[in-house]
Amino acid sequence: MASFAGLLLAVVLTWPTLRHPWTTIPGDIGDPTLQAWQVAWGGHALATNPLGLWHSNTFFPELYTFAYTDNLIGYAPAGLFGNGMEAAVFRYNLLYVLAHALAFVGAYALVRQLGGIRTAAAVAGVAWAFAPWRLAHSGHLNILSIGGIALCLAMLARGHGWSLREGHRPALHRPGWIVAGWLVAAWQLTLGFAVGLPLVYFLAGTVLVVLVAVGWTRWRTGRWLLGRRVVLANLVGGVVFSVVCVWLGTAFLRVVELNPQARRDLAWTQMFSPPLRGYFVAPADSWLWGDYFEAARAQLSWPPEMALLPGVTLIVLAAAGLSYSAFRVRHRVVLGLGVLVTGALGLGSNLVGEGDPGYLTLSRVLPGWEALRTPGRLMVWISLLLAILAAGAITEFGRQLPSLRWPRIVGRVLLVIPLLLVLVEGVNRTPHPDVPTAPAAMRSAAEPMLILPSDGVTEAHIMLWSTDGFPRVVNGHITFVPTSQEQIRAASATFPDQGSVAFLRQAGIRSVVVLPHLLAGTPWDGVATRPFDGLGITREEVDGALVYHLG
Repeated sequence: MASFAGLLLAVVLTWPTLRHPWTTIPGDIGDPTLQAWQVAWGGHALATNPLGLWHSNTFFPELYTFAYTDNLIGYAPAGLFGNGMEAAVFRYNLLYVLAHALAFVGAYALVRQLGGIRTAAAVAGVAWAFAPWRLAHSGHLNILSIGGIALCLAMLARGHGWSLREGHRPALHRPGWIVAGWLVAAWQLTLGFAVGLPLVYFLAGTVLVVLVAVGWTRWRTGRWLLGRRVVLANLVGGVVFSVVCVWLGTAFLRVVELNPQARRDLAWTQMFSPPLRGYFVAPADSWLWGDYFEAARAQLSWPPEMALLPGVTLIVLAAAGLSYSAFRVRHRVVLGLGVLVTGALGLGSNLVGEGDPGYLTLSRVLPGWEALRTPGRLMVWISLLLAILAAGAITEFGRQLPSLRWPRIVGRVLLVIPLLLVLVEGVNRTPHPDVPTAPAAMRSAAEPMLILPSDGVTEAHIMLWSTDGFPRVVNGHITFVPTSQEQIRAASATFPDQGSVAFLRQAGIRSVVVLPHLLAGTPWDGVATRPFDGLGITREEVDGALVYHLG
């Protein structure tokens, strides 16, 4: 029932994503088109050459190009269904909706396992899956895909017989749930390190705390808290999780080794660090709060990463949950401290001391953390902790309803009001632009090919267009420029002439596709009118585009 409700809510609260799922895409036509290509490439690689997964058809002739950024490998099985650009766009839209549904289900399951009533779990699910801050990331499927975080925690808690209301109950140990929890955590990691890496360190820290607790109990009482089957389940699941972590990490390290310019220094973190007031500012895509916070957003240097409102209703309920809750006092204290610590880390370099100690300290100490250039994305964890605190307050109110002298209908209405409020705060006004159609000329060009112009957001479109057969292309969109791409861009600025043609041939490029309607204002403006006689190349016009065959 919760899964069905999550799916229904996702369809409604992400609308109009599924109105025209083959031709429009949520957010913008930048990162979403790149991520639609990522899912399609993952499926293509699984079907044709799994061992060549990391070496995609883009950024020719570079290697490990699929590891240039978060790559959504966990969605690769979806890429097995359908072919071409329209299928890639439809697949992306479907995953976009399902990511919201899974986030709801994950938070719902976690709160139920921790001891919350159904209404409290529903409020937590909606508040986490459809929080206002998430609307700023409508173009980042990797950031929206957080359902596995809450779901794996719910499974691990269930497998260990643990809840916030009852504590640890050894009689309820379920090793199967433990293994499942670790597997879901591993899958979540394959959706990207941007939200997956904090999960890695959270689980590592939790394991350390549990080991200390087990050792302390053994020393004091002479008994083991965890049985052999539980230990074995954790070992099996933990090994799988660790292998996936090392596998992904090795690929990303290889990219940095081949492209030193890909390493992100702390200047990125300082640039994207939100101010404290950012936690109380809603993004423009919020239907309820967008206009109200317009002036406040104007004071933020980078609103998409700094407008971090988790929801007014959620903040109020979580504050109430600190003192009025069905959960134990010590657990509420830990949750409250978790909000404060994570919130402080989320400020990045805007914390007292410029984030050191703080987020910048973690960037220097923890492997991989320096790549997490956007501290505000820790709102994933802040809002989850707030949702659990809020669930405790709602659960306590629900428990006391039978003892209150109000009419039963009044109590039930009051219990539903928080759910209605978080639903309203989750309503979006996210744009859904049309996806640029692929030029027919790409089908006439021999690979490897270069498409001009080769800069800006058009690169992401080219990646999406290449899902029709996955020809090798020089083009690709990422935050750094690989050396070979930079050299080819520089050489092609004078194309077609003797020097550029010779350079492109030497690089292994067999054709150049020129899109004249996109050349204005770029280094390639005028390419379409330059003579090419005597260069040993041929040219044909295909539906308004030009294809140069280099031979």
